[in-house]
Amino acid sequence: MRVVVAEDLFLLRDGLVRMLEAYEFEVVAAVETGPELTRAFKEVEMDIAVVDVRLPPSQTDEGLQCALAARREKPGQPVLVLSQHVEHLYARELMADGSGGIGYLLKDRVFHVDQFIDAVRRVAAGSVAMDPVVISQLMSMRSDESSVQGLSPRELEVLELMAGGRSNAAIAAQLFITERSVAKHTSNIFGKLGLPPSDDDNRRVLAVLKYLDRDR
Repeated sequence: MRVVVAEDLFLLRDGLVRMLEAYEFEVVAAVETGPELTRAFKEVEMDIAVVDVRLPPSQTDEGLQCALAARREKPGQPVLVLSQHVEHLYARELMADGSGGIGYLLKDRVFHVDQFIDAVRRVAAGSVAMDPVVISQLMSMRSDESSVQGLSPRELEVLELMAGGRSNAAIAAQLFITERSVAKHTSNIFGKLGLPPSDDDNRRVLAVLKYLDRDR
């Protein structure tokens, strides 16, 4: 799997490269500025980009904006964004196009190697990977007019774990229920969110996107 890394801090960039290569990813470019990242998106064949939100020269949200521009040019381009702190606006911007292949992790998550590598793989496969801390904070901001307001407390628990990238088996284990019960809850969730069966749409991703974007 081919990865582009965009991080301006040399030690972290080098650490990301070494970690990814240790797990048999091919790092096809490692850049440190927004213009370099934009060029990589245009010139380099990649399966996913791992991007720091803040890159030179602006040191604001240049990395995120480069990633969003790349997804506008190539819809579905997988991008995993890293941030030092939870920024709700950044999470919402990532959700704006309503498709998968996106992730938002706090940089501390990089040190949890298994979780980080799993997130890279899931985003590259077109799914969603959101940091549990981001999910928790977005949950606390839930609006009374939320699109998920009709879900039961148990369905919200299942959807929250789904948003964290858990499989049905993992959700069942965490909630001490059967996989059959999880499947029933997910079916109810899809129905209440207006996500009918489809050969083209990944309803799991769409449900997560609605959940994370519910107070826009």
